[in-house]
Amino acid sequence: MQPSFILLLIAGYFATLILISYFTGRNSDNNTFFKANRQSPWYVVAFGMIGASLSGVTFISVPGWVEASQFSYMQVVLGYVVGYAVIGLVLLPLYYRMNLTSIYTYLEGRFGTYSYKTGASFFLLSRIVGSSFRLFLVANVLQIILFDSLGIPFWATVVMTILLIWLYTFRSGIKTIVYTDTLQTLCMLIAVGVSIYYVSEDLGIQGGDLISHISNSEMSKMFFFDDIKSADYFWKQFISGAFITIVMTGLDQDMMQKNLTCRNLGEAQKNMFWFTIVLVFVNLFFMALGVLLTEYARANGIEASKDDLFPVIATSGELGVGIAVFFILGLIAAAYSSADSALTALTTSFSIDILDIEKRYDPKKQETVRKMIHIGVSVVIILVIIAFKYIIKDESVIAKLFVFAGYTYGPLLGLYSFGLFTNMQVRDKLVPVIAILSPIFTYIISVNSLKWFGFEFGFFVLILNGLLTFLGLVLLRRKKDERTGDVDLDTSFS
Repeated sequence: MQPSFILLLIAGYFATLILISYFTGRNSDNNTFFKANRQSPWYVVAFGMIGASLSGVTFISVPGWVEASQFSYMQVVLGYVVGYAVIGLVLLPLYYRMNLTSIYTYLEGRFGTYSYKTGASFFLLSRIVGSSFRLFLVANVLQIILFDSLGIPFWATVVMTILLIWLYTFRSGIKTIVYTDTLQTLCMLIAVGVSIYYVSEDLGIQGGDLISHISNSEMSKMFFFDDIKSADYFWKQFISGAFITIVMTGLDQDMMQKNLTCRNLGEAQKNMFWFTIVLVFVNLFFMALGVLLTEYARANGIEASKDDLFPVIATSGELGVGIAVFFILGLIAAAYSSADSALTALTTSFSIDILDIEKRYDPKKQETVRKMIHIGVSVVIILVIIAFKYIIKDESVIAKLFVFAGYTYGPLLGLYSFGLFTNMQVRDKLVPVIAILSPIFTYIISVNSLKWFGFEFGFFVLILNGLLTFLGLVLLRRKKDERTGDVDLDTSFS
């Protein structure tokens, strides 16, 4: 495929996003940017969240995992179902009852200012590193297949990318994201469907035989109950999936901000219900594609595997231009559906949680401050991605940074669990200490767990991290709220 054609494709894609922004951004203000005026149709939010949940890492990686891990990832996905049920039945009612813009405001009412700032800060750190890593991976792919041949350096690619995202989000933020996510999800699903069609046709698999072919493959084993010490053990992955969802969706401003744009709690819960069902099948499609891609690679002597498998086969030209076009569209959609909502959520959290713009600035200045923060967050993400490329360079180190970012959700799990399921108060000023120590102890235990206990934690590190935070908060407990003299029961479920 000619680089000029790919560039035209990307330009057309972003032109469509900016057009959507124009129509959604009229008469917008901070309430529009943060909450979309609480007028988003639930079905639009539900469909768009699929793309935001998958991201570029999933789009590239999940098909590549199948050869080594079979369908074991579905055990995690089934755990997601339980996690989304908890979000819909426990967390969403809490957020709507408290009429929150930033979900971390809950921590201020429950524990105090230090806990509130700690929760928001951990989100900001994790989302900046995580989103930068996801965008870095996709930007690298685009650099190889397009921008290197045009003589455009990587740093210019990153700056241009973030600038384009800023252009279609700076006016109405989450209101625009709700609708652009819908387009991006559609592009991703079409890309998967087209890829399955082209590869299965080349392998001589007829449409009616596709399901039986996938289910009979040695790579389609889904459940693993044999070895409790293994990272693939069913209950370990299932329970981890549930907690990953609760924390990385239910306690994540990026993901929950979309849910909070629905008209009311009932519509938000309906959105979560249908989104969950569709997401399970979408992940199945990605893994089915992984089986077909692996078989195609073996049949044609292609040595690509893991994260290289899908990109190499899709862009090789052997299967025609159609699969390449939709792969690139799907890749762009997967990357930017995650990056644009992250940029908006980071702006929201920093504005509300760190700067308290609704309390410290008069209404006329609030929008100006929010726009400045939006620019500042964009610059920070650019600098982090460029640092990954030019300063750190070692991809294994970058991957470890991404994993470390996942550790920062553990303290959020501990804080919210303690707040929701106990009526105890804590020494608020010491909460940041517990939140910092918990991930450190979790890492030490995790890297030594196989030697000490003969047990691999895998995704369980999140639960361990949350548990250590919870136990640390128990040590900090006190009987009465120093500010009111009473235990605050209003925002707990005990």
